[in-house]
Amino acid sequence: MKPGSPRVQGYNRAMNDSMAQPRAGLACVSRPGWKSALNGVSAVLLALLFLASGIWKITDVPGWAVKLTQARVPESLGIAGALIVGIAETLAGVLLLVPRLRRWGAILSGALLLFFVAYFGLNYSALRGQDCSCFPWLKRAVGPGFFIGDGAMLALAIAAGIWARRATGWRAVVLIAGAVSVFAVVSYGVEVARQTGARGPATVSVEGKPYSIGTGKVFVYFFNPACSHCADAAKRLSQLEWGDTRVVATPVELPQFASQFLEVTGLRAVITSDFETLKKAFGYTAYPYGVAVVDGRQQAALTKFEGEEPAATLRRVGLVR
Repeated sequence: MKPGSPRVQGYNRAMNDSMAQPRAGLACVSRPGWKSALNGVSAVLLALLFLASGIWKITDVPGWAVKLTQARVPESLGIAGALIVGIAETLAGVLLLVPRLRRWGAILSGALLLFFVAYFGLNYSALRGQDCSCFPWLKRAVGPGFFIGDGAMLALAIAAGIWARRATGWRAVVLIAGAVSVFAVVSYGVEVARQTGARGPATVSVEGKPYSIGTGKVFVYFFNPACSHCADAAKRLSQLEWGDTRVVATPVELPQFASQFLEVTGLRAVITSDFETLKKAFGYTAYPYGVAVVDGRQQAALTKFEGEEPAATLRRVGLVR
């Protein structure tokens, strides 16, 4: 063929087009280095936050169930809510760390953050000033700072998702979600089993003197005098027929107001200052919290104070009539 013939020219154009295709494809997926760096840093930071929050919840389900109740979540949904939120946060954190699953992790974490902002926004007047610490090392309260913090995390979720590669691998997501769920359920089961049968101290300090709780029937009530939910629970407890059961009130905070708290709520109890000792012995999580003790051994831990509880459990273990 002659160099200038139409067939040669067509062949050269075809070769040039085929060689240009890979370059065009690469140009479509390439991105500036700063975008890749920002994507990776945002994903790692957000993953650490969500893993810390999620693992904390699924390793302390009873405590988080109480906190959800204090945040106006129905008490009957406390345990399920703590498990679901803990599993979702942990799953989001893991997905953010895997590049091919990162976009899904960013979507899940962003959805959770939007849900939290919407929920606390709708209940802002009732929850303003209330503790909402989701991270072990960071104390937060419902207020302007809460929304600013969640807004910053939402920005991280956007940066982690918008510049991430296209997500693939639904099977891997299902396997990770299953593993996290199993870990959460097993952790909760171990915690419940650990709380039952624990032996408490033989005595606690009441008005500076030893007070025996190693024999007979005793109900230990952990509370904060400034907690309205604790006050409502104490008023319910004051209406029960305790018989020969003794009630030991244990202030977690503000012990100087414990006596006034008992007067206002009508709960007949002695006050002990040995919070740390009882906390370690009975696995205290968050107030209000009760422990049914018979002859020095824990029979049940009570975190529900609505509906038929705690009266139903206290009757079952023989502490009230």
